[in-house]
Amino acid sequence: MTEVAGGRLVDGYALVVFDLDGVIYLIDRPIPGAVEALGALRAEGRSVAFATNNASRRSSEVADLLTGMGVPADPAEVLTSAAAAAEVLRDRLPAGAAVLVVGAEALRAEIRAVGLTPVDRADAAPAAVVQGYGPQVGWVDLAEASVAIRAGATWVATNTDRTLPSGRGPLPGNGSLVAALRHALDRAPDVVVGKPEPALFATAARRAGTGRSLVVGDRLDTDIEGARRAGLDSLLVLTGVSDVPELLAAAEQRRPTHVAVDLAGLFDPAAVVRVPGAPQAGGWSATAVDGAVELRGAGRPLDALAALCAVAWAAGTGADVRPASPEAEQVLAGFGLAT
Repeated sequence: MTEVAGGRLVDGYALVVFDLDGVIYLIDRPIPGAVEALGALRAEGRSVAFATNNASRRSSEVADLLTGMGVPADPAEVLTSAAAAAEVLRDRLPAGAAVLVVGAEALRAEIRAVGLTPVDRADAAPAAVVQGYGPQVGWVDLAEASVAIRAGATWVATNTDRTLPSGRGPLPGNGSLVAALRHALDRAPDVVVGKPEPALFATAARRAGTGRSLVVGDRLDTDIEGARRAGLDSLLVLTGVSDVPELLAAAEQRRPTHVAVDLAGLFDPAAVVRVPGAPQAGGWSATAVDGAVELRGAGRPLDALAALCAVAWAAGTGADVRPASPEAEQVLAGFGLAT
């Protein structure tokens, strides 16, 4: 059996921690089924938290955005990389110290909220540079940060997501802007705060007390790896950035505990699968043949995915998959795997 043993996935956890972009919404529109899923969790009195690498909104703004979409949320349930970065700097710097902010106004507000002074020019002799996503960040901002870091300022990045999801596909994220500065300076940030670093998830898990926590995310390189670093189970949903080809090629530290197409997997045992599964299960058979994975049989698509993960991960074949039955060809096409 590759279905979740004992019934609904959500019943095994005291707290569910959600990523936002690509899981709950895309930019400013809820993903189909997300409002209903969160509503069901609320109706059952379950504890939830939201953890986001997006540093362009404060916790209160994220809570307002969610509430406006029909997902009631309290600011205390929202963990942002902007707030976490500000706390890191608060603990390292004297009160009132100048911090050059590269990012959105939300990041400046978080710096101000912890008793530090946000500035925008290297001439202010900042003790640190904090860099987070902001849609208006440009060359001038990066240039000022470069000068300040070369002069000795500590460099803190809220996160290093290469992309962020949108209705038009992945767009450059903060990691792409960090990469530009990293290339110019020939060095890495001193501290990266957000996922896949475990701090956001570890903070959320502490709120669950002795109960188990489940992380739900759409990115293997941030959500899933971050969950594994924090020692937590994870659910990958296929509504955002990471897809099946990326999943099959994932390194061990980026492999989720469970996979579902969307948040229905929290409640419906038939809509989620534990990975890896058995190579032969649910009517499917996956085998390694000449450096590829061959799939034959028929059955539930998620069972096929679990079998593919078992063989691809063991053999290191990635997403080189071939169908050996008409049903397999149809399933692989649905997963975006070339046949």
